[in-house]
Amino acid sequence: MAFDTHVLELLSPVVVVVTAVVIGGWIFNNWLRMRHGYPLENSWGRAIYPKDDGQAQARVQLLTQENAQLRAEIGSIKDRLASVERIVTDQGYDVARQIESLRDARHEVTQQ
Repeated sequence: MAFDTHVLELLSPVVVVVTAVVIGGWIFNNWLRMRHGYPLENSWGRAIYPKDDGQAQARVQLLTQENAQLRAEIGSIKDRLASVERIVTDQGYDVARQIESLRDARHEVTQQ
């Protein structure tokens, strides 16, 4: 049973499109991996980029330091937010009224 040339003519555009999509996807995948700092791998799963592990180690160390700084900053922001919440919930709105009443009382004392 010979392969009909008519079938080959019908399948050839499909094969070309599928091949182009697969190659384009592979290129896009590798571009994304490089852009975000992931190592490129060969067909056996070994990293081929970045070539030297020193780069990856330095990058991890920098990211770890930045993560620690951001965590410390978030901790200080949480503390400040807790202070603001305590002021607002512990009669914080009443503070302005109390200050004004003290000013009025002082103003009345100075006028007498």
